[in-house]
Amino acid sequence: MRQKLARAFGGIAIAALVFGGAAACQAGEDDDTGGSGTSAACGLKIGFFGALTGDAAGLGIHMRNGTKLAIDQYNKENADCTVELQEYDSQGDPAKAPALATQAAGDQKVIAIIGPAFSGESEVANPIFQSATLPIITPSATRPSLSTKGWTIFHRGVGNDESQGPAAGRYIQNVMKAEKVYVVDDQSAYGAGLADEVKKVLGAAVVGTDKVQVKQTNFSAVVTKIRGSGATALFFGGYYTEAGLLLKQLKGAGWTGTMVAGDGVNDANFVSVAGQANAEGTILTCPCAPATAAKGTFVTDYKAAFDNAEPGTYADVSYDITKIVLEGLKDGKATRADMLAWINGYNKAGPATGVTYKFESNGELDPTQVIVWAFKVQAGKVVPDVEIPKA
Repeated sequence: MRQKLARAFGGIAIAALVFGGAAACQAGEDDDTGGSGTSAACGLKIGFFGALTGDAAGLGIHMRNGTKLAIDQYNKENADCTVELQEYDSQGDPAKAPALATQAAGDQKVIAIIGPAFSGESEVANPIFQSATLPIITPSATRPSLSTKGWTIFHRGVGNDESQGPAAGRYIQNVMKAEKVYVVDDQSAYGAGLADEVKKVLGAAVVGTDKVQVKQTNFSAVVTKIRGSGATALFFGGYYTEAGLLLKQLKGAGWTGTMVAGDGVNDANFVSVAGQANAEGTILTCPCAPATAAKGTFVTDYKAAFDNAEPGTYADVSYDITKIVLEGLKDGKATRADMLAWINGYNKAGPATGVTYKFESNGELDPTQVIVWAFKVQAGKVVPDVEIPKA
């Protein structure tokens, strides 16, 4: 995911990158990860790449927290052979992504990246990671084309917008039974792509479309169009700040319909931006199950680690995919090439999501493991509504 049209960044050279050679240390007898347990890789780093400040930080922070929780638990259990979390705060901005990706690629202690979190930044960062043979697992970048670029380092821990978009369209058709739908997107790689998938399902029910811009604050023109269209439902492809401002202005102008949006809006900050009364009843989809209902001790552990905060969207996914890398380190995978092979061959259920993480040759998650949920804003909170059935 993420805002702004991807810009062209030509001529970015990754010079003199040396792959491998990271030290490994002895870690004792057999462990409980299923590996040999004879030699764990020590002193290496796992990078988190996503928005930790800026307009989309609400999404990125929960993902980072999931990664941090997994690493902190691992380090507590392996105090003589620890791993470091390295943060790359992209602010979700494709313009900032290449420099950060180059920094990560050049740090030979970085064994893998959790992220990039958003599609726009992925489009410009992933070629740099590919050049450095630096494996990545994104918990949230859902643009379908990311898996079509030939990037051998790419892995996606959730379904893409070819699952989320149609599911959102089916919800609008079959649950809401809306006959007139207006579709708006923010022109980002994520938002535009998701909106296109929704439009394919809705067909003639789409009575109008429009585009807005990231960081736009005045939506009076599109508000007038939506009200004039007679639409009872609005699908928004984009992120929570613009979605919240648009809905606030729509409701202020007297529109009584329901907004539906994707995972880029599925965050408590959306309610804050829109206002609780305006946000009430909004439907938010996600190719993920509710993190607040995750399996095992994840929810309890997360709240204990982060000031009793409820885990947000993709926090549990980030936790599980980070543990894939940690298991590889425990098994002695001390080079990027070895870690890449480990991830490619992985086939186990995550302890928090219950999803079996098995990746296809293009990096997509095994289709049998893809789910999409609808969430609803009720009494100022984003709560689970229903898992949307597959077509």
